[in-house]
Amino acid sequence: MLSKSNSLYYKYPRQYWLMIVGIVISTAGGSMIWPFMLIYASSKLNLPLSAVATLISINAGTGLLASFLAGSLADKIGRKVVMIVSLALVGLAYFLMMRAETYPQFAALMVLIGLSNPLYQVGADAMLADMIPSEKRTDAYAINRIANNAAFGFGPAMGGFLAGRDYNLAFIGAGSGFVIYSLLLFFLARETLDKTVSGEKSIQLADQVPVATGYLRVFQNKAYMAFIALMAVGLTAPTMLWILMPVYAKTNFGIPEAMYGWIPTTNAMMCVFIQYPVTYITRRYNTLPVMAAGMLIYALGVGSVALMTGFWGFWLSMVILTFGELTIVPTASKYVADIAPADMRGRYMSIYWFGWGLARTCAPLIGGFLNDNLFPQAIWIGGITIGLTSTVGLILLNSLTKAQAALRISADS
Repeated sequence: MLSKSNSLYYKYPRQYWLMIVGIVISTAGGSMIWPFMLIYASSKLNLPLSAVATLISINAGTGLLASFLAGSLADKIGRKVVMIVSLALVGLAYFLMMRAETYPQFAALMVLIGLSNPLYQVGADAMLADMIPSEKRTDAYAINRIANNAAFGFGPAMGGFLAGRDYNLAFIGAGSGFVIYSLLLFFLARETLDKTVSGEKSIQLADQVPVATGYLRVFQNKAYMAFIALMAVGLTAPTMLWILMPVYAKTNFGIPEAMYGWIPTTNAMMCVFIQYPVTYITRRYNTLPVMAAGMLIYALGVGSVALMTGFWGFWLSMVILTFGELTIVPTASKYVADIAPADMRGRYMSIYWFGWGLARTCAPLIGGFLNDNLFPQAIWIGGITIGLTSTVGLILLNSLTKAQAALRISADS
């Protein structure tokens, strides 16, 4: 029998495991409907793909603005409050989605979800960084992703089954998952923000030469901002696949929701069973080369969709793309957590998720435009081009960073 010191459970605080349980509940619920959102909206609105896809852009664009607010709130009033508010509002939005019939109604609910999601994501990442020391963060983020994807493995398959019968059932499942998690945090979680760190920092700076504060401190980190820009560009490609491939597969090849649901489920199961071994390998290497390798795999996975014509082809494209995801996501989260000062973690995480939000904003607009103005396969040709551009940029950034580090070492000696 394992001792407490050797048990995985006792390596992390109890609140970390509370978050893991909550992630499973909320993700299982949300993933019942999100992969099929464009299909549902298209059937309700009877508009071209480029028009319906703007709903996702509205959601993501609102999230871009909210991500800045989320970082400030998480650093000032605490992680717990913003997480609870976020989860409750997203749950409410999914319940209201059952009543939406017009484009303005859908758009308003997408705005509500877009405002709410960054609050949770930024708060949760900052809370995890507060609780977990640097040497344990890679594994902690990996476990977090495994739990998230275990739930995601269940969600789309069940959601596709429910949506094929009554979309309201899928919406009820989604809303319930988020509300339950918000209640768990409200009653069982403690605040992890150490306000004395921020306060002591302010006192120390009061007698010194004025320095940049707030987000300006983040923006002055040029290497970090270049990293975020390249991530935003590269993540546009896989986001196009996640958002547009369900409707692309159904519209052009007749793949129904119940069948397509197994494709994102495959992604989730790979993340559950393969994430930890992949992280065990990638954590041995520097961040930027790992990012470049992951972006290359992402690009190849997205581009391969142009060659596919049936369920198993789309399934294979998802398998390829998932290896890129396994490579990039935990590594990037640890990178941000490690370089962020303790009193700036919320803002650093905000900028990181701003990059994701920018990709989610642009992806449906780019993909919808290519589909409606060129031809359907142009979505995936554009995707691979975007992904390869990011890959090259990350390679160049890595070379520049190494050169600058070598110059600093030379100057110090």
